[in-house]
Amino acid sequence: MARPLRIEFAGALYHVTARGNAQQDIYLDDSDRELFLSLLNNAVRRFDWYCHAYCLMRNHYHLLIETNTASLSKGMKYLNGTYTQAFNRIHQRVGHVFQGRFKAILVQKENYLLELSRYIVLNPVRARMVREAKNWPWSSYQATAGLTETAACLTTDWILAGFAKTKAVAQRRYAEFVQQGKSQPSPWEQLSNQIYLGDER
Repeated sequence: MARPLRIEFAGALYHVTARGNAQQDIYLDDSDRELFLSLLNNAVRRFDWYCHAYCLMRNHYHLLIETNTASLSKGMKYLNGTYTQAFNRIHQRVGHVFQGRFKAILVQKENYLLELSRYIVLNPVRARMVREAKNWPWSSYQATAGLTETAACLTTDWILAGFAKTKAVAQRRYAEFVQQGKSQPSPWEQLSNQIYLGDER
């Protein structure tokens, strides 16, 4: 089966995922997650990205990445490759950490930025790992909702601007929006041609 076409351009927004090889865990402890977020911050700065949302699960992760230049593949090669080298060195392992290449869905920002930011942080809730998104410390939810300091890799301005001009009001409405998302259908039901989420134009 042929690989889906990879579309890259300045200003593109992507939902990016990568899974552990043979469904194995890609984070064995919190220090692995901290390392990954540090490398994600490096990628954001080095490849001129915005990270609007993230969620680190046990055997996969979700990122909502906007690229200011056509740099997604280069940045992901750095992120996954450098993490694999460090993970194997720390845990005295060899071989693949991730299963194949990363998956990236091109997203229409105007219509799906908020919806996907909600979908991503609700992953631990859907997996029944926690009851509320606020209880999972390894996603962007707590920072976006104003419960913790914002991680260096994260940009919250665009998401919060979708709710109110005042930050405190926007954070409260964002939290309500995420709470309401538990009963919403998956946005992937509207996926087109396996590669983009948006209208034909």
